[in-house]
Amino acid sequence: MTTLGYALLALLARQESSGYDLAQRLKRPIGFFWTAHSSHIYSELARLEEGGFITPQVVAQPTRPAKRLFSVTESGLAALRTWVTTPIEPSPPRDELVLKAYAIWLADPAQAIALFRQQEELHTARLAEYEHILARIEHEHGKQLDITLPDFGNYATLHAGVYAEQASVAWCRWMVEQLTNHSRQEAEQG
Repeated sequence: MTTLGYALLALLARQESSGYDLAQRLKRPIGFFWTAHSSHIYSELARLEEGGFITPQVVAQPTRPAKRLFSVTESGLAALRTWVTTPIEPSPPRDELVLKAYAIWLADPAQAIALFRQQEELHTARLAEYEHILARIEHEHGKQLDITLPDFGNYATLHAGVYAEQASVAWCRWMVEQLTNHSRQEAEQG
């Protein structure tokens, strides 16, 4: 089974959904940490159905074509339970900003400073969004969520997002500081 298949099973374990609903739910909250193309969802749903991991239910709609709601089967839940604790190999990161930092010595310092300030603003905004959602969950459930609740998954992934965004903000600030110090030294020597 593909990672997308497991992502779909994880969503369906929380609530039965149509393909369209799954595509929307893959945008938020899963889209914060893992992405999938909508075009792949329907073919993956067909594979999951063929494998007996999900079952469809056709729901008639008065003004639209019938829609198919999918739910996870016991076999799907068993596969998901096994997958959740199966060790993974670290995947190589692909971060374009870090790649740009690797070659930043070639850039105009003023443009590089602008780039990293803009990235800092983007990461700061995402951090604020994550912290807002985290606060909402903590307000609803307290800071000690029961790990058997589906919301614990949201809580755990939001913490990972907060830590990652905090690190990104700090690194962007550090880069701006390094570039600014270099520009100052060049101006003093020039």
